[in-house]
Amino acid sequence: MKKGPLAGVRVLEFPGIGPAPLCGMLLSDMGAEVLRLDRLEAVDLGVPRPYRFELANRGKRSMTLDLKHADGKALAAELVERADVLIEGFRPGTMERLGLGPDVCLARNPKLVYGRVTGFGQDGPLAQAAGHDLNYIALSGALHAIGRAGAPPTPPLNLLGDYAGGSMFLAWGIACALLEAQRSGQGQVVDAAMVDGVSVLMTAIYGLVGGGLHNGPRGTNMLDSGAPFYEVFECADGAYVSVAPIERRFRTVLLDKLGPQAAGLPDLDDRAQWPQAKAALAEIFRTRTRSEWCELLEGSDACFAPVLSPQEAPDHPHNRARKTFVEIDGVVQAAPAPRFGRSVPEIPTAPEAPGTSGAALAVDWGIARDRIDALVRDGVIGNARQ
Repeated sequence: MKKGPLAGVRVLEFPGIGPAPLCGMLLSDMGAEVLRLDRLEAVDLGVPRPYRFELANRGKRSMTLDLKHADGKALAAELVERADVLIEGFRPGTMERLGLGPDVCLARNPKLVYGRVTGFGQDGPLAQAAGHDLNYIALSGALHAIGRAGAPPTPPLNLLGDYAGGSMFLAWGIACALLEAQRSGQGQVVDAAMVDGVSVLMTAIYGLVGGGLHNGPRGTNMLDSGAPFYEVFECADGAYVSVAPIERRFRTVLLDKLGPQAAGLPDLDDRAQWPQAKAALAEIFRTRTRSEWCELLEGSDACFAPVLSPQEAPDHPHNRARKTFVEIDGVVQAAPAPRFGRSVPEIPTAPEAPGTSGAALAVDWGIARDRIDALVRDGVIGNARQ
C-alpha cells in the first residue's frame, strides 16, 4: 500500500485532458491508489509528447479498456464497485451514454464519491458547449481583470481555470465527500465546474469591487499592475524582479534599502502619481542586475523575489532547501504538496504508458485472473501502448 493521508483510498479515473488527470494526480500524490481506464486508441492531447512527460499521470497505474464493448463496460462496472472515488472530465451526458453514469454507479456502490469536472457544469444553458480554460475564466470575470493598462486581457496560461478552478476544487469536493461518506455511509456526486471554481477564487476581488477599491480600468488598480508597489521591474541584465510591499511598513523597508535613489519618489499612496512613481522605480531597478538586487533585497521584509524561469526555479536556494522540486525518471517536477507531519506521502513514480500494468492491478482489485486473461485475448483489454 502507498503511504500518505489517502493511503487505502481507491480511485477509478476515466481520463481526458485538462483538470481531471491533475485531480487524479493530486489524490495519488497523497497516497490514493489510482487506476486509469485509458482508451484503446490514443487520445489527442493537443501537443504530442512521450509518456514520461505526461506528469499529471505520475503515480498512477493504467489499463486500456474498450468501454464500447459489453465485456469492457461490465469490467468497468465491477471496478466501480471496488472503488471509493470515480473521476471523469467528459462533457455532460457522456458517462450516462456509456452506461456508467452516477445513477448506475451509485446503485452498484452506494458509498462511491462520483467526481465530475467540466467547464460550465452539469446543467445550465452552456453545459453542453465546448470550451477551454480561457472561456471559463472569461465568464467568471477573472480574465477581464488580468492585464496591463491599455492592453487587452492577458491569458494567464491555463492555471486559473483548468487547474485552480477545476482540479483543485474537484479534489477539495472529493475530500469533503469522502469525509461525509464515513459518517453517513452514502456517496454522492461532486459537480465541479471551472466557472464556479474561478468565481470563488475571485471572492476577494469581488469584495474590493463592492467596496469601490478595484473599480478602475484594467491595469490601474492595486493588484493588477496599476500600483508601483505591486509590480515587476526589469534589471540591468534584462532579467526581472517582483516587488509587492502593499503594506506601508513593508514599503518603508523597500525604500530604505533602495537608499538615496528613492528619496525623490512621488507619494506612493497618491494614486494620481502612480504612473510617475512606477517610472521612477523602473529607472532605479535598471541600475543593477537581478543578482545584485537579490543580494540587497531577498529575505528582507521588502516583499521581494526574483522572477525565475521554470528552468531556474528548481535551483533557487529556498526551493532546494524545502525540496519543492524533485526529479523523477530524469524529469524535474514539483514535489507533492502540501506537507504532512505524520502521514508523509511517497515520492510519486513516473507516468507509465497506457495499458502498462492495469490488468495486473485489476487482479489486485479482486477481478479473477482467468477473466482478465480472457479479456486480453479478446482485445477488450489492450496491451501497453508503445
